[in-house]
Amino acid sequence: MLVIAGFFVAPAALKAEEEGHSHGKEIAVQGEILDLACFVPHDGQGEGHAACARKCLKEGQPMGLLATDGTVYLLFGDHDDTAAYNQAKELAGNKVEIKGEPSSKGSLKGITVHSVRAL
Repeated sequence: MLVIAGFFVAPAALKAEEEGHSHGKEIAVQGEILDLACFVPHDGQGEGHAACARKCLKEGQPMGLLATDGTVYLLFGDHDDTAAYNQAKELAGNKVEIKGEPSSKGSLKGITVHSVRAL
């Protein structure tokens, strides 16, 4: 009976490790900083949308990164230091490299921003 229970718990434990934070692992992703409130419903992106995106991000709209591979990441501020996250808002509509801690929940992918640099 215990062996059977262990058999069913193991897949759930593996799934739990795949979701959430990667506990210190840092990745670097290149792409465009997005204002998700304009990107998702209106495909707002690129240089022509940069001023609008910066305004929307300053007003609190969610920020994302459209990676070069087409993946869209939700960007989060680090609870201990939001400086890099706030700097990323100023680069909306531009190509950047984001370094930070990846996380996921279901099909949603995110990055806690540790640093950002314009490309």
